[in-house]
Amino acid sequence: MADRSLRGIRLGAQSLQSEEGVVFHDRAQHTYTCTVCGRDSTLTFAADAEVPDSWECRTCGAEALRRIGDTTATVDHSDDKAPRTHWDMLLERRSLPELEELLEERLAFIRARRGSGENVTKLSA
Repeated sequence: MADRSLRGIRLGAQSLQSEEGVVFHDRAQHTYTCTVCGRDSTLTFAADAEVPDSWECRTCGAEALRRIGDTTATVDHSDDKAPRTHWDMLLERRSLPELEELLEERLAFIRARRGSGENVTKLSA
């Protein structure tokens, strides 16, 4: 029975492909310095890629700026938009009087489901 057993390798143990005939793309390494913790991170990009001036720090998550020689790149944040909140998006769809009307309808539904509106007003007073 041992002569007929299948022999092989474990899945994922090693690649069966060789690197013969593979041409790697030119690469360039760029260093980013964190503005908060001061840690340097070296990242590898394709040589012809457009390299960003800022990157997220791997340690603290703050903004890290690309180092060019002895100086760091500057990033202009004047064009950045403030993130829209859920409230901002809601106000784009409905006006305040519509929202107040919807709130009153919903509160009336909840009060009716609980039994009577008197219990709710007593609890809030």
